[in-house]
Amino acid sequence: MRHGPLVPQSRSFTHRGHRLHYEVYGEGDHLLVYMHGLLLDANLNRPIADALAGRGNRVVLLDLLGHGGSDKPVHASEYRIDLYVDQLSALLDHLGAGQAVLGGVSLGANVGLLAAVHEPERVRGLLLEMPVLEYAAPAVALTFVPFMLAVHYARVPAGVLTGFARRIPRTSFPPLDSVLDAASHRPEVMAAILHGILLGPVGPTYEQRAAVTVPALVIGHHRDFIHPFSDAAALASLLPDGRLMQATSMLELRMRPKRLIDEIATFLDEAWGAGYAGQSRSA
Repeated sequence: MRHGPLVPQSRSFTHRGHRLHYEVYGEGDHLLVYMHGLLLDANLNRPIADALAGRGNRVVLLDLLGHGGSDKPVHASEYRIDLYVDQLSALLDHLGAGQAVLGGVSLGANVGLLAAVHEPERVRGLLLEMPVLEYAAPAVALTFVPFMLAVHYARVPAGVLTGFARRIPRTSFPPLDSVLDAASHRPEVMAAILHGILLGPVGPTYEQRAAVTVPALVIGHHRDFIHPFSDAAALASLLPDGRLMQATSMLELRMRPKRLIDEIATFLDEAWGAGYAGQSRSA
C-alpha cells in the first residue's frame, strides 16, 4: 500500500521540430494518455493521474503544443486538432506503445476521439470528459471568437494582465495552478492557439463517430454551456460501445473524485480485459 501521491516523471520528446512535454504516473502495460483542455496543461489532471496510477494503470499526461511545458510557437497553422492527433501518435511511438486508452477533457476529449478515427488500431478505448461538439458550437463561438479578437488586437493591455497572472504564486492544488498557467500565456500565443483551433476541424463527422467501435466512457454534466450535457449524451448514444457517466459538475472529478475514479478504473480494467482485442465488445 502506497502512502502519499506519486512523484511524476517529467519527460519530453521532439516532434516536427517542437519539444513536447509529458508526465508519467505509475507503471505497466495498461496505458492511459489523458489530455488537458484549451489553454490549460497537465496540472489540471494530476490528481486524476495519481489516483488511476494507484489502481494499476500507467497514466501519461501530454502537454499539447502551445500548452504547459511544451513549445509555444506563434503561428496559428501549428494549432489544429488534427495536428494534435499527430502529436498524440508521435507520443505513442516515442513510448513504444502499440495501443493505449486515449482521452482527456474538452479539447483533450476531441483529440482522443479524432485519434480513434485516424488510427483505430492504436486505440484500446476512449475516456472522453466534456466533449465539445455540435450543441456547444454557438456558445464556443460567442465565447472564444471575441476573446481571440481581444488578445489579438489589444495585446498591450492583455500582456499586462497575463504578466500579472505569471506573478501570482502557485498553490498546492494543481487544477487551480492550471488555470493560472492558462491566464499566463503570452497574448500572441493565446491568439494563435484560438485562431488555429477555431479554423481547423474540431472533431470527427457524425458518420465517423458512428463507426468508432472501441469501448468509450463519456463523462458530462449539466449547467455548462460550453460543454453541454447534450453533447456528451448524444456522443455516448451514437458510439456503438459507448456509455455515459454523469458528473455533478466539472469540479467533481478533481475535488471529490472517488465515485468517478471508481467507475473510470473499472472501465479501464474492462478495456484492457482479455476478452477485448481491438474490436467492439458484445453487450
